[in-house]
Amino acid sequence: MSQFLMKPKIDFAFKEIMMNENARIGFLSAVLKIKPEDIKETKILNTYLQKEHEEDKQGILDVRILLNDDTEIDIEIQLAELKVWADRSLFYISKMYTGQIQQGQKYNVFKKCVSISILDFILFTDTKEYYSCFHIMEDTRHTILTDKMEFHVLELPKLPEDIKENSSNLELWARFISSERKEEFEMLATKNPYIESAYEQLQLISQDKQKRLEYEAREKAIRDYNQMMFEAEERGIERGVELGVELGVERINKLNTILLQNKRYADLERATNDKNFQQQLMSEYGI
Repeated sequence: MSQFLMKPKIDFAFKEIMMNENARIGFLSAVLKIKPEDIKETKILNTYLQKEHEEDKQGILDVRILLNDDTEIDIEIQLAELKVWADRSLFYISKMYTGQIQQGQKYNVFKKCVSISILDFILFTDTKEYYSCFHIMEDTRHTILTDKMEFHVLELPKLPEDIKENSSNLELWARFISSERKEEFEMLATKNPYIESAYEQLQLISQDKQKRLEYEAREKAIRDYNQMMFEAEERGIERGVELGVELGVERINKLNTILLQNKRYADLERATNDKNFQQQLMSEYGI
């Protein structure tokens, strides 16, 4: 029987992988494009389920990391499509930013806040690139207003099909996160020593009975949530069709009544067989 391995893109597994400092440094180095040796220290802050509402069963599990220069980083994974993700990211990084200052303090206390979003859906349809980085800057001169807020987005479905010899460390990490098979993990581990540490951590947590129970519970919560959203959407589509049919019948009946009242019998007969003429009459009567 093959060895069980958690999927790194399940946020519980990713959080546990990030508990390994070597893996943490390697991942941040790849995303932030800084040398691993320039990261002197990283510290895991609180990792918890953010809930939009009290009754929310799924929540968002984020990983907060503090660098040695006091840069605060929030890493989140989202599997199901969420079109308002950009607004959501801005909201949470703003809370993280304003949370640094206390009453009476000066504005120079603010440190850089970084948002890293790992998405298993396509957010930006205007590009095929799997990685995007955003800053707050002037439209034409591209002068950065402030570097205190920074957004990194990884869209896993856009990853290239094949790994090349010159694949970046960021691409290797993105592939590691999206991988599910032992062969893929082992191959990626040979290409980057920090990913090798991440794979070793993945093997450890996957064999921990308690962590496996937590992982399976988390995976089930995400699966149940996605199924619930899918069924709600299906019900919405069905009801929309029903309402459309009801509205269509109501409009046709109204048109027929008007034509009869105006004794336009020939037009009534023609409208029964000619849909374009029917629509023309509806426009004429403002139906």
